[in-house]
Amino acid sequence: MTDPYDPARDGAEMQFDRRMSYTDHLQLDPILTAQHLRSDAHDEMLFIIQHQTSELWMRLALHELTAARAMLAEDRFRPAFKLLARLSRIFEQLNSAWDVLRTMTPSDYTRFRETLGQASGFQSWQYRLIEFTLGNRNAAMLKPHAHRPDLLARLEAELAQPSLYAVAVAALARRGLPVPEAVLARDPGAPWVADDGLQAAWAQVYAAPEAQWELYELAEKLVDLEDYFRRWRFNHVTTVERVIGFKRGTGGTSGVAYLRRMLEVELFPELWHLRTTL
Repeated sequence: MTDPYDPARDGAEMQFDRRMSYTDHLQLDPILTAQHLRSDAHDEMLFIIQHQTSELWMRLALHELTAARAMLAEDRFRPAFKLLARLSRIFEQLNSAWDVLRTMTPSDYTRFRETLGQASGFQSWQYRLIEFTLGNRNAAMLKPHAHRPDLLARLEAELAQPSLYAVAVAALARRGLPVPEAVLARDPGAPWVADDGLQAAWAQVYAAPEAQWELYELAEKLVDLEDYFRRWRFNHVTTVERVIGFKRGTGGTSGVAYLRRMLEVELFPELWHLRTTL
């Protein structure tokens, strides 16, 4: 009988007294002990972990969004494209999480729903920050975070600076495309309103991609990102309808009706509208 394989013979580190280990580096102790169940329902663990992992992916999305915006502001298009492509993959991961949550039936959810109180994904400050950073800005959505001055300050700071889309539009203007001055001078905290002049500027890029290839690729990277973001929202709607039907959300929203309304929001409207006129 051969001896059991010992990884140490091939150089694997096996002793970690006073040394950095995998568990130490990833801070797994606080992460893996952060699931505090408030009921004896089996599926509450699924519900908590699905939302916790989604918040971790959103944490990464914000990391990449912030860096991509800074790169575009400096006309560093190629590195920004890499991060925008990564963002699409992040939202693909977020989409996959709904597939797991949908294995929870209405009966399963009912067993612990009351323990949520008024807690709701509607109150996710990271989700709100992602929307603000992308360009969907609505100051009314600050209200659920008024009880946390630190989070409120972070969200307000985001509304005071140009969104990712505003930065992309400014890059379009720097490349000589006819972006209307009124678009460039917009209040950064105001909701984005589609502009025919801006749509015409983007249409020039699509009419002759070879002449402005980087802007053409930028536009498609943004459309790709919104495509995945829309799928995430759509899967959220279908998951909620499958689990609770048309009941009101725990946070007081109209539930499915509210989520369906959010499906109509366009992050980069000119890039979608121009497809009809090309």
